[in-house]
Amino acid sequence: MTHSSRNRALLLPALSWLALAVALGIMLLLCFACQRPTASASSLFPDSAEAPGWSKAPEVRTFSADKLSDYIDGDAEKYLKAGVRSTSTADYKFRDKLQATADVYTFSSPDGAKAILESEPAMDAQTPALGDAARLFAQSLTFRKGPYLVRIVAYQDSPELAPALLKLGQAIGKKLPR
Repeated sequence: MTHSSRNRALLLPALSWLALAVALGIMLLLCFACQRPTASASSLFPDSAEAPGWSKAPEVRTFSADKLSDYIDGDAEKYLKAGVRSTSTADYKFRDKLQATADVYTFSSPDGAKAILESEPAMDAQTPALGDAARLFAQSLTFRKGPYLVRIVAYQDSPELAPALLKLGQAIGKKLPR
């Protein structure tokens, strides 16, 4: 075997490994590029400047899927089956009179958020134009946008509550990435 044919014989396996490494690198890059960006829990909730009349409590609590039953007693299994990844929650006050809790459920796909919203009764609900679908009741607003399901529940009733819930819902909706 000549010197140049021996070099070629040694070079071919090295080039094969290099091609394999480049292909794997490209595949990993594509996998990371396709993943949906995740927002930090606190960035999902508007402050009082973004939701006029509403003031947010400083604490935002987050529950991973495996800890969801610590927050939702008895109903967590339904959310887990739908592919919930996490739930973040924050407390709000409207004009220092009305208290509400806002929950943002993050699912692995929009189908999970849709399944949960559609599994709940819609009787007597208004359907405001918010997100992909929304339901407004006397003391609560639930809507979905992409892989997110948002539920805002107020603890007092008031004539000004429905428009206030919509304003808070719109402010949260603007903060949700697609």
